[in-house]
Amino acid sequence: MVFEKILIANRGEIACRIARTAGRMGIRTVAVYSDADRNALHVRMMDEAVRLGPAQPAESYLDIEKIVRACKSTGADAVHPGYGFLSERAAFAEALSAAGVVFIGPNPSAIEAMGDKIASKKFADAAKVATVPGHLEVILDAADAVRIADAIGYPVMIKASAGGGGKGMRIAHSPAEVAEGFGRAKSEARSSFGDDRLLIEKFIVDARHVEMQILGDRHGNVIHLGERECSIQRRHQKVVEEAPSPLLDDATRSAMGRCAVALAKAVGYDSAGTVEFVVAQDRTFYFLEMNTRLQVEHPVTELVTGIDIVEEMIRIAAGEPLRIAQAAVKLQGWAIESRVYAEDPSRDFVPSTGRLVTYRPPAGETRAGITVRNDTGVVEGDAISIFYDPLIAKLVTHAGTREDAIDAQARALDAFAIEGIRHNVPFLSALMRHPRWRSGHLATTFIAEEFPRGFAPPEPKGEMARKLAAVAAAIFDINSERARQVSNRAHARRKAPLADERVVLLGSLRFDIVIEHAGKGLTVRFTGEGDRHREAIAVVSHWRPGEPVWHGIVDGEPIAVQVRALQYGVTLAHAGTAAAVRIYSPREAEAAALMHAKRPIDTGTQLLCPMPGVIVSIAVMAGQQVEAGDALCIIEAMKMENVLRAERDGVVTNVYARAGDVVAVDAPIMEFAFDPRSL
Repeated sequence: MVFEKILIANRGEIACRIARTAGRMGIRTVAVYSDADRNALHVRMMDEAVRLGPAQPAESYLDIEKIVRACKSTGADAVHPGYGFLSERAAFAEALSAAGVVFIGPNPSAIEAMGDKIASKKFADAAKVATVPGHLEVILDAADAVRIADAIGYPVMIKASAGGGGKGMRIAHSPAEVAEGFGRAKSEARSSFGDDRLLIEKFIVDARHVEMQILGDRHGNVIHLGERECSIQRRHQKVVEEAPSPLLDDATRSAMGRCAVALAKAVGYDSAGTVEFVVAQDRTFYFLEMNTRLQVEHPVTELVTGIDIVEEMIRIAAGEPLRIAQAAVKLQGWAIESRVYAEDPSRDFVPSTGRLVTYRPPAGETRAGITVRNDTGVVEGDAISIFYDPLIAKLVTHAGTREDAIDAQARALDAFAIEGIRHNVPFLSALMRHPRWRSGHLATTFIAEEFPRGFAPPEPKGEMARKLAAVAAAIFDINSERARQVSNRAHARRKAPLADERVVLLGSLRFDIVIEHAGKGLTVRFTGEGDRHREAIAVVSHWRPGEPVWHGIVDGEPIAVQVRALQYGVTLAHAGTAAAVRIYSPREAEAAALMHAKRPIDTGTQLLCPMPGVIVSIAVMAGQQVEAGDALCIIEAMKMENVLRAERDGVVTNVYARAGDVVAVDAPIMEFAFDPRSL
């Protein structure tokens, strides 16, 4: 046996994912948890669990001493750090070694040489590997940052020297943005990684983010497992990844692979790691940084290579030589990964918290050349906390071609039901059908360019609207039959009429239909005078009331539609679209048309909190004059700091919150008086 017991010094989906491989290898596992994670899935699925402390990461998952004590108390002979938290801290690896515990990751000197962005760039420069132009010394303060940025030329990227995941990163286009971004990035880096050192480099416009997965053992062997494209990002955090990249050709792939392997060999790298590159559209590439840990997006590489990267990490840490030669690494098919986040795409992807009232991911399976895999750390009923990353799950599909993998991903997203929080599943579903994404013409600015105002599910149109109207008719038919059976007339066992005339109001659209029963299904006939498609749609489904996803056959094609009950109707979501649907008799439809729409309460004079979080600071006071663009306060949510600004000139009349307050989404923070002429 490689190890008898492994402590997994992490939480959420990555802790669960590592535990699955360890269990398959016959290794016992130990979970650690904060008070916020006492009942989390990763705690329940492991053999033992140790409490670390309060919810704040600094007092739990980032506390090296507590984790070392947990190893000693449980007899764990190795620790896997996952990603984030302590995964790239040489001090953690050294503390474990001093305690006689094996760190499942690279040796401390490799972490220091390549895990630190400043040090790794110096090393790459010395090795004559092209790097993004920038300043490779620690920046003293905001004034120093402005001086450096002026010398490099705008735009620039401010980024934390330690860590990753978009924390401690800001793009700046002017000296003022550098001065402000420096402070925010420094604070985020300190909070997330315990290290507030920053660097500044040139921001490459229209760039792509491509990375090489490497494996190195403790016998001097290093190989790469091909590339991943991670260009679909928001707030510098990856959202969708794929392997291989639609940009690279064989020559570029080989060149990048050689570069990654050479860097790893030069520092004696001995675990799984990722060498990241900024790639121009002409395939010119620059070394960006090296992540000396397991990456969030490693599953796409596993699916195209057939290699369990976590297992290889464990075996390498136990002293085994690599079991795979470079020539044996073959990329088979295409894999797509979507990160399912607790966030609100309609509000610029701000985090969301709450309880997962419904959590029904699509079933993981491999059939007909398609694999669907869902890596998650939650179950229905769990709460999403403000203290940690908003990642809920990673939905991964694999198929023979990129187009087939994308189509499989789209179908799986349509079958993913989440309620109780805001989430990005509709956005991801729409993205899978976006022409630019499907063409492979990507850049790290893709989301900002294609969705500049965020994303709200549009109303379905055309043929899709007709199909959803037919689905709504089938749902209505089943609900009506159920209601009849539980009524006082149930004993009569009277079947529904053979033909039922109805009006479907789907968002702003109206469909006049007749529902006709035919065998095990039904036929929906469109009869409206303005409907050019007067032919019928056949619908077959075994859906039952209460199920959050409707699965069935519509017009001969399988379809999954997310269903949420409304008063006198349902909301249907499919392919990134959504609409409230109500079905009436023709007479009821006439009456409904006379009803007045309820107007929302006007909150235009208030600053409402766009996300649940903690007030870091308030920049204004009652009676103060503010101008459009002025910073009003800073909110920290899920380890990211967000500056809220005035949208127009006015006077602050009331401030309802103060630093340290925990605030809910849409909670009023302050109120304003505006000159009517500015409204």
